[in-house]
Amino acid sequence: MKTAQLMALATVLASIASVSVAQAASVDIGVTNDAGKAVMGDPDHGAIVFHKCMVCHSIAAGQNRIGPSLHGVVGRHSGIVAGFHYSAANKNSGIVWKAQTIFTYLKAPQKMVPGTKMTFPGLPAEQDRADVIAYLEQNSK
Repeated sequence: MKTAQLMALATVLASIASVSVAQAASVDIGVTNDAGKAVMGDPDHGAIVFHKCMVCHSIAAGQNRIGPSLHGVVGRHSGIVAGFHYSAANKNSGIVWKAQTIFTYLKAPQKMVPGTKMTFPGLPAEQDRADVIAYLEQNSK
């Protein structure tokens, strides 16, 4: 290849790399880990992780599945989605699903709400949990 062609190729590759980095931008979701360190969320990666949740949940408003719709879940009180039959444990928990609460819940749902119908074992990786929260915040308004 000629020098001009190599330089053009390098420019194209650099622009592709910058787009990939921009798409992987994290957002502040207001969550801290057990050590008190802020954990940022990547909504694009959260969409991928959310595939694990899609068996039971949707982010479409009013679309309940095995689990309730998660549309607008951030900031919502537990047990109030119309048309979904909640466990007594969840309905009576008094939880408000703030980002930090969801972060804790997704680590081990049955530990946080004993008696919940949610059988999913949880997301042990804190980054996956943060990314799912970023995805939910971005895509369920």
